[in-house]
Amino acid sequence: MSTFHAIVWLDRSEAHVIMFDREHVESERIKSRSQHKATGGHVGSHQGMHGRGDSASGHHSAQGGHNSSDETYYHSVAEALKGVHEILVTGPAQAKDEFKAHCARHDKDIDKAIVDVISSDHPSDAQLVAMAKQYFLKHDKMNGQA
Repeated sequence: MSTFHAIVWLDRSEAHVIMFDREHVESERIKSRSQHKATGGHVGSHQGMHGRGDSASGHHSAQGGHNSSDETYYHSVAEALKGVHEILVTGPAQAKDEFKAHCARHDKDIDKAIVDVISSDHPSDAQLVAMAKQYFLKHDKMNGQA
């Protein structure tokens, strides 16, 4: 289904990809195959402040706790979004930001289509669609597309 808008809710274990237009809604769930669980620490530019070494991936060392992203998982999510023009990414923790960073490195077309990354808890798919429709209505009006 080729649509103009999509919303993606994701955490490190599952993504809900919902594509929609005025008349249709199509959803897909993508599960991560990674069994890794975060053991603490932070991902980001402030990691050196905590006295933990850098790993090759740019995250904390295993001794200090680390978060590893599942690149195959994020690539599968990006593949599900091919052809979508505007994407809203949401979720409860760092996975949404890791997905955005993955797209900036590996899936440039998806990165360009991501209009925003916002935090949310665990809404139902119907709540996600309502959130996205409200967001894109405002976004499109601001960009003169309404």
